[in-house]
Amino acid sequence: MTKQPFVTKQQLQKAKRAKIVAATLIFLIITVFFISLNTGYIRLAPGEVMAALIGQGTAQQTLILFDFRLPRMIIALFVGMGLAISGTILQGIVRNPLADPGIIGINAGASLTVMLFVSFFSAASTVSILLMPILAFGGAAGAAVVIYLLSYKRAQGASPMRIVITGVAVAAGINALMIVLTLKLNPENYQFLATWLAGSIWGANWQFVLAILPWLVLLPYVYAKSLTLNILHLGEETSIGLGTNLERERRVLFGAAVALAAASVSVSGGIGFVGLVAPHLTRRLVGEKHEYVIPIAGLTGALLLLTADMIGRMIKQPEIPAGIIVAVIGAPYFLYLLAKIKD
Repeated sequence: MTKQPFVTKQQLQKAKRAKIVAATLIFLIITVFFISLNTGYIRLAPGEVMAALIGQGTAQQTLILFDFRLPRMIIALFVGMGLAISGTILQGIVRNPLADPGIIGINAGASLTVMLFVSFFSAASTVSILLMPILAFGGAAGAAVVIYLLSYKRAQGASPMRIVITGVAVAAGINALMIVLTLKLNPENYQFLATWLAGSIWGANWQFVLAILPWLVLLPYVYAKSLTLNILHLGEETSIGLGTNLERERRVLFGAAVALAAASVSVSGGIGFVGLVAPHLTRRLVGEKHEYVIPIAGLTGALLLLTADMIGRMIKQPEIPAGIIVAVIGAPYFLYLLAKIKD
């Protein structure tokens, strides 16, 4: 007879709390989703939305709902989830609360390759749309390799603090290069890329949904690595003492974080702070265990970006990019974290 593992009362309470938080977030996502269906340049009443969803709406209502709003909102959910879980992985690897794919240069590397591609080729064809996440991954992976190599020291490996500091420097360099390149673009491409870099969810059709969907198969893999992230969180010496191949696990998880961030950036532009804010809010709600943090951070990121996109379409036409709305929320939180670490 197999002996059941002993579970403490505190563990049961944390598991119950995580379920309540997850259920609350799912409810809020569904609520914001239906409100967002009625938000935009052309308003649709709730009754019109329901009629279109069940196939009883007009041709115009069906076009607005199924060809524009639904794919955009699904992309916002996927991107928010991908960026949040990417940030969760990075914070777990480097054990630094300021780690985020936008801050340490991963998003910048992805943005640079997509920017170069869009500048010289059309992004409207199906082949181009499916190719963009791959190109973004190449750029993000290139930035990640540079960061890792510059942070690596023989016999010491890649120090978590060096990864963050090097990443900030690499991000600054890539962003400066992108500014120089945008000055050489024609007005049409410049306007598109300026909006894209501000974090506009521009891939508002089902082809972009299909482009990002295959990359989300990494999410179950990341969840399966929850125990590894828990061990890495204990520190380098403890991780090695427990038999963890530290450098190998860091590289594999770093690669997963890069892939998720790159795929997200390729269809949403330069949206920052989601990977910073979502994991922190999650840890305040459910604690440090990654088996809870990973799925709930994903839900938090999805809710945050979906809400930001909805607000951007509510308060002004033409719309304010979701990346700007997230930055308004994320920048003060970033300063709060800096002040907290200083103390």
